[in-house]
Amino acid sequence: MPSFDISSSADKVNLANAVDVVRRQIQNRYDFKGTSASIEFNEKDLIITLFGDNDFQINQIKDILLPSLEKKEPDSTKRLMDKNLESISGNNVKLDVEVSDGIDQELGKKIIKLLKDSKLKVQASIQGDTVRVSGAKRDILQESIALVKVNVSDYPLNFGNFRD
Repeated sequence: MPSFDISSSADKVNLANAVDVVRRQIQNRYDFKGTSASIEFNEKDLIITLFGDNDFQINQIKDILLPSLEKKEPDSTKRLMDKNLESISGNNVKLDVEVSDGIDQELGKKIIKLLKDSKLKVQASIQGDTVRVSGAKRDILQESIALVKVNVSDYPLNFGNFRD
């Protein structure tokens, strides 16, 4: 029985490269000279930390970061979630931006419900942070891929591990 997996994985190498590009731009920009503006990337926890003198400077860093991420990996900004803005030592602030990796339970249930409501003859199940879809024919699986691509556009998805 043919099957495929719907997953979502962040490319850590592209994220690290984008953060390095932003770090170099921060060091070279005149309006950031003599400030505490900086950026860090924690690959283990997938958290990008922005440091600045105030929230305006944090927003400027984000304005540099988002296009850089999009250039390295399309739709990667859809997986970013801002945490709360924290005040640290004096007037400085920091913002943690979490990069979500994988499909959470809520999105997995949404995809399964979408496939069941479409009346396509496929079976879908959540397996960890992926959704496995299986069906009788390859054409039906291709229709289900097209359906999911059209209806789930607010989160980047990968379709792979196709087995005949």
